[in-house]
Amino acid sequence: MVTAIIMLSVEKKHINQVAEKLASIEGLAEVYSVSGPYDIAAIARVQSNDEISDLVTQQLAQIDYIIKTETMLAFKAYSKDDLEGMFSVGV
Repeated sequence: MVTAIIMLSVEKKHINQVAEKLASIEGLAEVYSVSGPYDIAAIARVQSNDEISDLVTQQLAQIDYIIKTETMLAFKAYSKDDLEGMFSVGV
């Protein structure tokens, strides 16, 4: 499983429209409107790097009002459940 965080700059008047379109794309597990230098953060979970490539360069490239994207690949997940399991004494 490959996880990527995709940050998107979008024309301000169309953030909701773009976010709703993103939420309908297979492989995008979560879509958030966010504050800061980007407008939307999308979490992609797919089977391969080729699928990430297709998602960004083909599918996202066809959506109107996206100004730019920045894609970051996740190396390791750290969640509360993972950390509790590492330190559990089995009681």
